[in-house]
Amino acid sequence: MKALYSLALLAALAAGQAYGACTYPSPPDALPDGNTATREEMLAGKKKVQEFDAAIGAYTSCIKLETDAALAKSADLTEQQKADILKMADQKHNAAVEADEALAARFNEQLRAFNAKNKK
Repeated sequence: MKALYSLALLAALAAGQAYGACTYPSPPDALPDGNTATREEMLAGKKKVQEFDAAIGAYTSCIKLETDAALAKSADLTEQQKADILKMADQKHNAAVEADEALAARFNEQLRAFNAKNKK
């Protein structure tokens, strides 16, 4: 019975992690094409990338707070259950950071193209 309770608690915590208060931010729909964009379009693209970066920072902070709260509330968790919760949080964090870095790399590629085209 206690094992069943622990499994139910872990499932509830995992569901809370998946559907908790932390909302994954949407990346910008499109980035400017450095070969054809104007300076204003590139600056607007830079702003979108910076906003996404800030939103990812807030999201990863939220994941940390949510995970810490879940671990603090659940004194009955086994070490394996705690490790599973931490692993899930790490995976979410890492995926968000990778998405942020990929977006920045794509923008920087377009920025290099823009700078090469507009070199004087």
